[in-house]
Amino acid sequence: MSRFDLIIIGSGPSGRRAAVQAAKLGKRALVVEKRQRVGGVSVHTGTIPSKALRETVLNLTGWRERGFYGAAYRVKKDISAADLWQRGAKVLEHEVDVLDHQFARNRVATVQGEARFVSPHRIEVRRTSDGEAEHFEGDRFLIACGTRPHRPTHVPFNGRTVFDSDEILKLEELPRSMTVVGAGVIGVEYATIFSALEIAVTLVEPRATFLDFIDRELIEEFMHELRDRNVSLRLGAEVTAVEFDSAGRPICRIASGRDVTSDVLLYAAGRMGATEGLGLEAAGLATDHRGRLSVDPKTLQTAVPHIYAAGDVIGFPSLASTSMEQGRLAALHAFGLQPQSPPEHFPYGIYAVPEMSTVGMSEEEVRQRKIPYECGVARFRETSRGHIMGLQSGMMKMIFSKKSRRLLGVHIIGEGATELIHIGQAVLNLKGTIDYFIDSTFNYPTLAEAYKISALDAWNRAFAPSAMPPEQPAIDDAA
Repeated sequence: MSRFDLIIIGSGPSGRRAAVQAAKLGKRALVVEKRQRVGGVSVHTGTIPSKALRETVLNLTGWRERGFYGAAYRVKKDISAADLWQRGAKVLEHEVDVLDHQFARNRVATVQGEARFVSPHRIEVRRTSDGEAEHFEGDRFLIACGTRPHRPTHVPFNGRTVFDSDEILKLEELPRSMTVVGAGVIGVEYATIFSALEIAVTLVEPRATFLDFIDRELIEEFMHELRDRNVSLRLGAEVTAVEFDSAGRPICRIASGRDVTSDVLLYAAGRMGATEGLGLEAAGLATDHRGRLSVDPKTLQTAVPHIYAAGDVIGFPSLASTSMEQGRLAALHAFGLQPQSPPEHFPYGIYAVPEMSTVGMSEEEVRQRKIPYECGVARFRETSRGHIMGLQSGMMKMIFSKKSRRLLGVHIIGEGATELIHIGQAVLNLKGTIDYFIDSTFNYPTLAEAYKISALDAWNRAFAPSAMPPEQPAIDDAA
């Protein structure tokens, strides 16, 4: 029986980072992956495929160029479902190849098969290739098995007209209409991506609001853009049943009586920890009703100290970026190292169309904490780079403390939001103030110039000209 210093169940973002970190420390690491190829949900059905789909749609539809060439502009006139998956397949091959090479270079052992605990220090792996069982012992474990779509019994999933968020990537023909149930991150991303293909999309959400962790002004801007392109938003609409009409099209029965019929239904309301079959009871562990594990947020240890968990299986924030860092920190702690605490603020990226990104406090949180504040707003269409790109929409909102002048939050919607946010993240974690943006020089023309415009907007609102340094010229309101 083989024994390892660290056995990792799952090869997604947290699993791969933990394995490489353990190897860098000179430890023997084993990664168990139940799929035929490494990468986990992130590479095969989640982050990478959905973002590749988004980029394909924006390219083939000519979405980014319509500000100049008009709404009828297309790069490819007749787009098929096969067109959409070609880029994703190439990206997947590259990602898997890189990961295989990374494991080989760092001498991380891998095995394809389904893992099951038989005791706190031993697992059985039923190999994918031949179904044979093999046992491994580990001094420490990391559970990084990710999640799977929530599939309630009242939804008749069939893989043809009713899909979950993993199955939608196997869509064989583009529909004329689509209903998306669930206005979380996944539902919003897919709803807007398919809408960009000019598919009639209805987004159904049982709550009266959605994406509540995003600044409300940004969400209002987002909703305006969706409605402007005929995305139907049904908020506060509870789905009681899913049936089929005489043509086999799915019908969403809504509690209010206003049902929704479409060619295709995507059910994207929640995900479950993929912990079934792991035999966690043999290791002394239990999950919550969503199949997720509880951990110490500082060490990522479960109730059994030598067993760690990281990534989506532990719940919030369920981001690939934070999952990677969790895996690294878990491996460091497992081998007696005490890593520094991560920075307080990390960014969220919502890869919808348009994309959104946010870091720090929202205006609602600032109000709740009773912090005197001021906001500055910059519209992308006001920047020279925005003119060059033909942008008609997009905005940046920054929030500053009126007392300390410190940056409190940055919220961006529009082209490049997920890239631009990192400037704000750095200033926020370094406790920077409005003066950084006022005094700094940004490349021109760039969308990043919106930081200066937004800061000047807040300055003009909140600070008297007499408070400015003597050498600072008066700021024109037009700035």
